[in-house]
Amino acid sequence: MIRLDERLSVIASFVRKDARICDVGTDHALLPCYLCENGAREVIASDVNENPLKAARANVEKYGFADRIRLIRSDGLSDIPPCDDVIIAGMGGELIAQILDGCKFISHGVRFILQPMTKAELLRRHLYSRGFEIAEEKGAAVSGKAYTVMLVLYTGEKREITDEFAYFGKNTDERYITKVNGQLEKLGKGDPALLRLIRKEQP
Repeated sequence: MIRLDERLSVIASFVRKDARICDVGTDHALLPCYLCENGAREVIASDVNENPLKAARANVEKYGFADRIRLIRSDGLSDIPPCDDVIIAGMGGELIAQILDGCKFISHGVRFILQPMTKAELLRRHLYSRGFEIAEEKGAAVSGKAYTVMLVLYTGEKREITDEFAYFGKNTDERYITKVNGQLEKLGKGDPALLRLIRKEQP
């Protein structure tokens, strides 16, 4: 049985088993193997570098999913065929935004599961400015560090978002809120607008 940490477990909880799935920046392909172990029919595991793909191939063969996991070397989504659920996790928010901009199969039926390590506020602004909507967010912590995992849908409606939403989104996990408040405290010294945001009670 494959065991995932909380971050990867939360990511996996958003993925549909009957979907065509792509894991961008798959690293060791542990998540795709877990998804197949739990009923996923078809998964693409991609990475821009060859060394992670070698490690991914070793795990795919170890767990016996060579017939269900396709390994593709790709810069982001540039060489990925259309998929239903796209996972982009474990990288900075700016890079995730850049990868989304290069996606050739964005449609109303495609779901994106995004997990930024940094700059989540930048990613949220980018998403809404490009016609995406965050349907749901969940918190996850690894080694004492809190992260957010977003389920994102394309609506085509471009909007601006508030500062509060840019920083907190729909994540109500206390660990994540505490982390973001700490970041804002560092950024907001002497800035009344940010200090008001910090003090505002979260939903």
